[in-house]
Amino acid sequence: MSDHYIEFQHVWKSFDANDVLKDVSFYIERGETGVIMGRSGVGKSVSLKLLMGFLTADEGRILVEGQDVTHFSEKQFEEVRKRVTMVFQSGALFDSLTIAENVAFPIVSRQMKYDAGEIDRRVHELLDMLEVGQFRDRLPAELSTGTKRAVAIARALAEEPDVIFYDEPTTMVDPLMAAHVSDLIVRLKQTLKKTSIVVTHDTHLGQKLADRVIFLHEGRVGFFGTWPELKASSDPVLRNFLLQDELIPALDSTL
Repeated sequence: MSDHYIEFQHVWKSFDANDVLKDVSFYIERGETGVIMGRSGVGKSVSLKLLMGFLTADEGRILVEGQDVTHFSEKQFEEVRKRVTMVFQSGALFDSLTIAENVAFPIVSRQMKYDAGEIDRRVHELLDMLEVGQFRDRLPAELSTGTKRAVAIARALAEEPDVIFYDEPTTMVDPLMAAHVSDLIVRLKQTLKKTSIVVTHDTHLGQKLADRVIFLHEGRVGFFGTWPELKASSDPVLRNFLLQDELIPALDSTL
């Protein structure tokens, strides 16, 4: 049993001959937000899929709420996913359901103890919290990518999770919507105090959210610590990563 709320202990994951994660160790405490950063293809999203049980580690141990889930069966992971939820990069909304129906879906499917009126009030509350209440009767195809992300977060909260994982919440959206989604996640962190892990390459979002930063480089942990410690690092790989990302807003402002 681990004292940490979420933990990777010397985790390895390969696909064919490609080692994606190599001896990765980190931890997150209850109520903290961990931010996993790094270039594309370094294993950021794979880490979340291992935590959710969508993939299985080749070596090492994965602990959620202090419990070793490394070799859990799908049935065992169903119980874990009642407490742990994930906001996918795609949003993963049901195309044939309205926004309100999408948010209500986990409440209804899990037979949570709400009557019809309470479900409706809960959906209203969540959509308003995420500032997308005006879209409740729309279909996902009618929404922008950023708005779909906000709805996906509302649906994740409907499950009343203890832990939320976010996979690249600000990627593939325009800068204004990225800032809006970022602000929403920061506000949820401050008000709900839920344990979270955010996978992102966005250093601006990382700086706003991170209690702990896990920087992956070539499949290994290149840095694990706080944001001030990351900024103070003289490691050339970290310095180059931070510098290149900081240039993006400046370039955008010249267009």
